[in-house]
This record gives sequence, structure tokens and C-alpha cells, in this order.
Amino acid sequence: MLIERGLQVMNVEVVGDAYAIASNYLRKTGAIADSFETEERLLEIIVQMFQHGEYNRIRLANKAIAKFNADTLID
Repeated sequence: MLIERGLQVMNVEVVGDAYAIASNYLRKTGAIADSFETEERLLEIIVQMFQHGEYNRIRLANKAIAKFNADTLID
């Protein structure tokens, strides 16, 4: 499904799949809580990468996991 955001068109399926992959991994490692709530910071990371031209769901998930973990270490 495509959704128009301003002048950009976003493929919600790719972003959703990448989020599902990344959040599942991060929940299993204990980096995020095991709940049904959306981890906004993770979703924001994925959306930003998508908007910058990364459209592969696996690569999006892997990069988001790495960035999320790196940001967590800094905090």
C-alpha cells in the first residue's frame, strides 16, 4: 500500500515489515520491552532511512537495529 506524505510516497508494507523484523529482534535481545506498543524511536529511524532512499526491508531492519543499539549506548 502506498501512502502520500506531503510530496513523498511511502510504501507502508516495506516500512512495516522492516519494523516487524527489527522490533522482533530487539524484543528477543531485551533491548526493548516485550509489549504491543510501538517503539516510536525505532519506527522513526526506519522511516528516516526509507525517506533517504533505503527500500530493502532486510537492510532497513539491520541498519535500524544497529542505529537503535548505538543510540541506546550513548543515552
